Amino acid sequence: MKKYTFTDKKDTRSGFGAGLVEAGRKNDKVVALCADLIGSLKMGDFIKEFPERFFQTGIAEANMMGIAAGLTIGDKIPFTGTFANFSTGRVYDQIRQSIAYSDKNVKICASHAGLTLGEDGATHQILEDIGLMKMLPGMTVINPCDYNQTKAATIAIAEYEGPVYLRFGRPVVPIFTDADQKFEIGKAWMVNEGKDVSIIATGHLVWEAIKAGEILEQEGIDAEIINIHTIKPLDEEAILKSVAKTGCVVTAEEHNRLGGLGDSVAHVLATNNPTPQEFVAVDDSFGESGTPEQLMDKYGLNAAAIVAAVKKVIARKKA
Repeated sequence: MKKYTFTDKKDTRSGFGAGLVEAGRKNDKVVALCADLIGSLKMGDFIKEFPERFFQTGIAEANMMGIAAGLTIGDKIPFTGTFANFSTGRVYDQIRQSIAYSDKNVKICASHAGLTLGEDGATHQILEDIGLMKMLPGMTVINPCDYNQTKAATIAIAEYEGPVYLRFGRPVVPIFTDADQKFEIGKAWMVNEGKDVSIIATGHLVWEAIKAGEILEQEGIDAEIINIHTIKPLDEEAILKSVAKTGCVVTAEEHNRLGGLGDSVAHVLATNNPTPQEFVAVDDSFGESGTPEQLMDKYGLNAAAIVAAVKKVIARKKA
């Protein structure tokens, strides 16, 4: 098992804020819009450096999406910012009609995704957003795992032509990827090569998968761990190559088990190489109030749950 360590923890939303400033420095076409959540989206540094390229829309998310779509007509590259719940569910019609259907070069940047929004509870925690966004034709869906990867992804999507949904979170999490990494949209990252089981994880669950791999190694199970930061387009080649070797797979995500990464992987396997699969995800329910740690434990989104799923799927493989 390849060893990963960390010396610092930061929230992935801060990675977005840092990446947005860098993207703005590289390209003066980059502009930012926010729905009255500048602090939460870490947009302050961008505003200080490029005040004339920032638009405060207020608590009017649907209007923000329409403005962003219009800005692309003037050759701007707009980055919208608000909570994931308000970036998707509240404005789905505007995204579908004005951005996706029209193939506008808008970057929909969504913080506070999943259960780890924490104490704000179910009304603010969205667990369906990946499913909503990946179903839109032409929409790219990205869910990075730590501060560095989120920063790199933010810079990369500014250079990518087409609508993008970038998902990140509120809590501080370990930083374990390279600071100078090159982010390749649609290309999986091999975290650890193994032969007994494929663990395919995204977002905050990648670190939990690494911890699970260390536990499994002590029990004689050699886990292959893959970080799928781009859920659409999905790196099907990496998935099929891995399961051809291991013969079973566990997917792990901070999302409803319906409509997320697990569903996408299952579709690839069903149409190419049917393989035993277990899902570590929220089991078709809403969230609730609590600390991020309490919620991840209660809803089974941690290393222990991944270990249990691995043992279950290996037993199925051998049956």
